[in-house]
Amino acid sequence: MKILAIGRNYIDHAKELNNPVPVEPVVFSMPDSALLRNNKDFYYPDFSKDIHYEVELVVKISRVGKCIPEEFAHRYYQEIGVGIDFTARDIQAECKKKGLPWEKAKAFDGAAPLSQFVDKSRFANVNDINFALDINGHRVQQGNSGDMIFSIDALISYLSRFFTLKMGDMIYTGTPVGVGPVKIGDRLQASIEDEVMLDFAVK
Repeated sequence: MKILAIGRNYIDHAKELNNPVPVEPVVFSMPDSALLRNNKDFYYPDFSKDIHYEVELVVKISRVGKCIPEEFAHRYYQEIGVGIDFTARDIQAECKKKGLPWEKAKAFDGAAPLSQFVDKSRFANVNDINFALDINGHRVQQGNSGDMIFSIDALISYLSRFFTLKMGDMIYTGTPVGVGPVKIGDRLQASIEDEVMLDFAVK
């Protein structure tokens, strides 16, 4: 099982970080040790002083595929969940300044809290799914899959050019505008279509 993640997949989010809007997907990967399941608490790491939240829809691959045409990509996933892509923004900034890869800012242990998955048949249109993040009862992010620069099907097609997609692989599809820092004591609740699917604390 592998985790592939997409950066800057919403125009307003790219702009809020003063990043250029990408002309092709920005891709990075995370090890399975980044996953945080079953609403377990997130423990603030001692190597960063600026951890940011990023709520994202997550797609689970359901069959093996390579070089998948976009028009057939819908056949390769059946379930959708919601996750958080925690980012050590201070470490990421250092890496960017030096022109170095920034996986250690994105893929550290516990950096990817993940909900349970639901069947995509629950949604009338996968390109019109609302999702959100609340911190301490206050809405901080709200997105819709229709606002992605690269749709779910486009991402699957693109990624499969470089990586054989296998059953159980996960794609974090990018975050909308509104990212910001978390602190110890915060409670995060991520939802899809107003159903809370992820609920955990920062310790």
